[in-house]
Amino acid sequence: MKQLETTTIAVYAGIIAVVIGLIAFILNWTLYEVWDGPIPGYQVLLFPGNVTLVYVWHPLFTEEIDLFPKLGLILFGQFIIVTSIVYPFI
Repeated sequence: MKQLETTTIAVYAGIIAVVIGLIAFILNWTLYEVWDGPIPGYQVLLFPGNVTLVYVWHPLFTEEIDLFPKLGLILFGQFIIVTSIVYPFI
């Protein structure tokens, strides 16, 4: 059995985090009225992306941006933070 390199595992973890974040975002967007607010666990699942959105992207983009560029920034931050955290622990 071929062992995966550390970088490959970290990138896979980042991709999985992006997929989970995208699913959580879509569910939250479509079920917001049903739950009368955000779905349970939404803030936990998108925590890395929201941290980068608030502390990295918000100071750079002071004006309001559209939904899809903001979603892209959240998912990009999700990928970068999760990959950076997983890499040293493998």
